[in-house]
Amino acid sequence: MNYRHSFHAGNSADVVKHALLIALVQALQQKPSALTLIDTHAGCGLYDLQSDAAQRTGEAAGGVMRAFADANPLLDDYRAAVQAVNTGAAMPAGLRLYPGSPHILAGLLRPQDALILNEKHPEDANLLRAAMRGTPAAVHERDAYELWLAMLPTRSPRGVVVVDPPYEQTDERARITATLATAHRKWAHGVTVIWYPLKDRAAHLRWKDKLRQTGIAKFLTVEHWLYDTDQPGLYNGAGLFIVNPPYAFTQSLPLLLEALRAALAPEGHSGTITAEWLRA
Repeated sequence: MNYRHSFHAGNSADVVKHALLIALVQALQQKPSALTLIDTHAGCGLYDLQSDAAQRTGEAAGGVMRAFADANPLLDDYRAAVQAVNTGAAMPAGLRLYPGSPHILAGLLRPQDALILNEKHPEDANLLRAAMRGTPAAVHERDAYELWLAMLPTRSPRGVVVVDPPYEQTDERARITATLATAHRKWAHGVTVIWYPLKDRAAHLRWKDKLRQTGIAKFLTVEHWLYDTDQPGLYNGAGLFIVNPPYAFTQSLPLLLEALRAALAPEGHSGTITAEWLRA
C-alpha cells in the first residue's frame, strides 16, 4: 500500500497520530531531563491543503476539519499545533497549511531537548530543510533504517524515535520488525512510535504476530478503525505501535482516544479506537 503523505495530509490518521504524539511527548516532559526526538521518515514537514495532491483526495475534510468542528478540550493541544502554522488565520475557515510530525515535534521542544529529522528523498529533504528553517532541528538525508540504528542510544538520557514510512516497499514491515528488534537490544528503555495504515486485517494480524516474536515487554498497540465493518480494498484506518510508553501517557489515553473516535467517526459509522498491550 502506497501512502504518499502529500495526498493524505490532515486526514483522520494524521489527527490520531499527531494528537497522540503530542500527548506522549508532554507526558515524557513531566520530568526535566532532556529528550532527543528522532523522526526517521520526516517527509516535507509542512503541507498545503490547497495543493493539487491534497485536493485530489479531500481527506482533510474527514480529519483536521472534523477536529476543529469538535469542541472537546482534550483536542485543544492538537488544534493549537495546527493553528501555529496558520498564523493569523481564523480556524477552521482559514486552514491552509498542515504541519507534519517535524513541525509538531519542533513546537514541543524545550531548551534542553533536541530534534533530529531524516528524509531520504532529495526533493522532499530540500522541502523539509526549508520548512524547518528557524527551528533547531538537524536534518539528515539517509536511509531511514540505517539512521534509526546509528542514532541509538541517544545522547540524552531519554528519547523518542518516530517511524512513519509511506509503506511503498513490499518489505517495509519486515524491515521495521528487524530494525526494531536490533534497536531494542541497543536501547531497551527508549520510546519508539511506529505508524501504520490499516487496510487488510489478515495481513495486519500476521505482522502483529511477527512483532510479538521480538519479545519486547512494553509494547502498546493503538488501532483506529474508521468504519463499523471492513471496507475491502479501501483505507480502513490507522494505528500506532508504541514501545515503552510512559505511565502518565497510558493513564490519560482512554479519554483522549474516545475524544478522537467521536470527532472522527464518518457519517453513518461510530468507528472504534482501541489500545491494548501486545503480549508475547
